[in-house]
Amino acid sequence: MALHEATTIIPTGLAKGTVMKATALNHVSIPAVDVEVSARFYRDVLGLEEVPAPNFGFPVKWFRLGTQQLHLFEVAEQPGRTYQHLAIEVDDFEGTYLRLRELDTFEEGRFGKLYELPDGAVQMYFRDPADNLVEVNWPDVRRLERATFGGDLERLDAHFPQADENLQARLFFQTRG
Repeated sequence: MALHEATTIIPTGLAKGTVMKATALNHVSIPAVDVEVSARFYRDVLGLEEVPAPNFGFPVKWFRLGTQQLHLFEVAEQPGRTYQHLAIEVDDFEGTYLRLRELDTFEEGRFGKLYELPDGAVQMYFRDPADNLVEVNWPDVRRLERATFGGDLERLDAHFPQADENLQARLFFQTRG
C-alpha cells in the first residue's frame, strides 16, 4: 500500500473519488502591522461596518462586506509585497476612484491601470495602509462618466490582444441592477 493511500482520510458519507463542493466565500483575512490604522481606513474610506469579533489573543477586526466579511489581523512585521489581492464591489465607483486618487493609494506597475475588460466591467487596484493589494470592481462601464477618470481608464484590449476565449470571460456571473 502506498503511503498516500494509508494516510488518506475519507470523511463519513463520501465515497472514494467523490468531490466535496465549496458553496460560498465567507471571508477574507488580511494582515496589518497596525490593525487600528487599517480598520480606520476600511471604515472611513470604504464605509465598511465593523462587526464584533472574538478574542483570539491578538488584535483582530471584522467588517461586514456585503454578505461576506473582511477580517484584519495584526502581524509583528510587514509581510513582503505580493500581488495576491482581494476584490470588492462598491456602490459608487467614481467616488471611490476620486477618494483613492486624493489619498494617492493606487497601485503602480502591473496593476497600475484602470481597465475596462472585454465584458464591459471595470477594475482598479490600490494599496491599503498595510500594503495589501485591493481590487475594486464595477459591472458596467456604460454606467460611468468617462470624463471622471481623465486618461486613467483604458480598454484592456488596447494593451493586450484578446483571443476568442478571452472575450468570453465575465468578471460578474450575475447582472447587477
